[in-house]
Amino acid sequence: MYHSIAQIIFIEYNLVESTPTAHTLLVFTSLSHTHIPNYVKLKAFVHSLSEFTLTHPNTMGDEKNHVSGIVKVEPKPSNGFASKVVDLLEKLVVKFLYDSSLPHHYLTGNFAPVPTETPPTKDLPVKGYLPDCLNGEFVRVGPNPKFAPVAGYHWFDGDGMIHGLRIKDGKATYVSRFVKTSRLKQEEYFGGSKFMKIGDLKGLFGLLMVNIHMLRTKLKVLDVSYGTGTANTALVYHHGKLLALSEADKPYAIKVFEDGDLQTLGMLDYDKRLGHSFTAHPKVDPFTGEMFTFGYSHTPPYITYRVISRDGYMHDPVPITVSDPIMMHDFAITENYAIFMDLPLYFRPKEMVKKKTLIFTFDSTKKARFGVLPRYAKDEKHIRWFELPNCFIFHNANAWEEEDEVVLITCRLENPNLDLVSGTVKEKLENFSNELYEMRFNMKTGEASQKKLSTSAVDFPRVNESYTGRKQQYVYGTTLDSIAKVTGIIKFDLHAEPDYGKAKLEVGGNVQGLYDLGPGKFGSEAVFIPRVPGTDSEEDDGYLIFFVHDESTGKSFVHVINAKTMSADPVAVVELPRRVPFGFHAFFVTEDQLQEQVKL
Repeated sequence: MYHSIAQIIFIEYNLVESTPTAHTLLVFTSLSHTHIPNYVKLKAFVHSLSEFTLTHPNTMGDEKNHVSGIVKVEPKPSNGFASKVVDLLEKLVVKFLYDSSLPHHYLTGNFAPVPTETPPTKDLPVKGYLPDCLNGEFVRVGPNPKFAPVAGYHWFDGDGMIHGLRIKDGKATYVSRFVKTSRLKQEEYFGGSKFMKIGDLKGLFGLLMVNIHMLRTKLKVLDVSYGTGTANTALVYHHGKLLALSEADKPYAIKVFEDGDLQTLGMLDYDKRLGHSFTAHPKVDPFTGEMFTFGYSHTPPYITYRVISRDGYMHDPVPITVSDPIMMHDFAITENYAIFMDLPLYFRPKEMVKKKTLIFTFDSTKKARFGVLPRYAKDEKHIRWFELPNCFIFHNANAWEEEDEVVLITCRLENPNLDLVSGTVKEKLENFSNELYEMRFNMKTGEASQKKLSTSAVDFPRVNESYTGRKQQYVYGTTLDSIAKVTGIIKFDLHAEPDYGKAKLEVGGNVQGLYDLGPGKFGSEAVFIPRVPGTDSEEDDGYLIFFVHDESTGKSFVHVINAKTMSADPVAVVELPRRVPFGFHAFFVTEDQLQEQVKL
């Protein structure tokens, strides 16, 4: 996504006719005569470097080693003189146009990265007991920048690091590994940050940083043939593979070893059938074994829908028409439909420069649109669009069909501002508040309705995934404080009516349980693990597992709690050998899945 963003900004500013090299030097004109010695010579020299590079393309990496659709990622960056020239230009831009006094909140405290990986560390202290159904590996991914940013930093920018807890026969082993993306490998080669960041994309400075990124690309300093994603957002298991995901890129395949160790195998391109980005939130149907996914783009088609068979075959793309390039972070499936969300968080590079905002801008004047498409459709002609009041949605809990209606359970957000997680305006995050909602789309009448289900800020909704796409009763979410820290786990009963008279974070109405972490302790997304897999047992008969950090001691833990009772007394607390930073989404690899993928 980072590279495609840069390309689109060039189109928006009518720069298609000029090379990035030439234009980059032109936009430095205001600095040139006073701050860059021998500017004319430098311009001519860098232009000659560009001409040489464009006539001597880097074809390294074009021949890709495919094993079951997995591409061995072997980028070929260049650290020659051209690289040093671009570094000089970048330093000048940062020096004269970037406000270095801006804080990087999401690089401090427990948002700060850990500097190194942790090999499998066995026999960790366990208070309580680890039930047999937890045999497997609990994994969570999140941003963990290996190198300090040159300038701006957004919470979404860091390199993907997976933290894993291997559980076997009541014992626990901890491991942490970077996802070895093309981006990370190249920055390791240079020994520092080289790729453009979302946190850089503000105002004129953002435009110049885009130029620098394009210059590095044109001069073959950076190799973008394998994409530029971070694989820092979410994890999913399908067709014998654990996948690390970010919506800017293709999936990365991860092998889980018997001892819990993790290894990046490469990028998954489905035997070259995947030519676009891949959402961080695909849906796996537990009944059919199929996976449903999409990618969004900044050029038409803005949304592309895909179905992947249980055997790993990716079917032909289905373009979905929306009027403008949008951010669509999640979607949903039912037994017969896929639900797309055309929400007004638009990609608007001109406003980035004019209004000094991030490149995605929310338009509060537009309606929220939801498209319901038969999930095996070959094209979009049968999609039904519904409108609801303006909002944005990061995460859905589940969806199902009920007579003539399609029902979506989601976390709805009003007036989102992604600047709020850029690390420079943390005091405003109390406005970044998701609430649980039920939305209904009547396929017979064309009407849509919505109902508020929570009175507290809730995100990272999870359900018993044996019910994905089918009607279920319970939703588990995280409660958040004003700077997006997880303060507890909340359980909703969708069969009960909300009690809007209750105080926030109080059991009653449809709030069936609340696990409060206590002062100074903060958690992460909780994953439901059924005691018995399938839908024959009670839906909430199982456990919730999640990471916890104690700011008073600096120690990190894994908590296991009873998902049925939501008792304040945890079933197990595992003390970890090192700090685990706050992150994004988690997944549980069962023992059967772990054994299935061992042949990779």
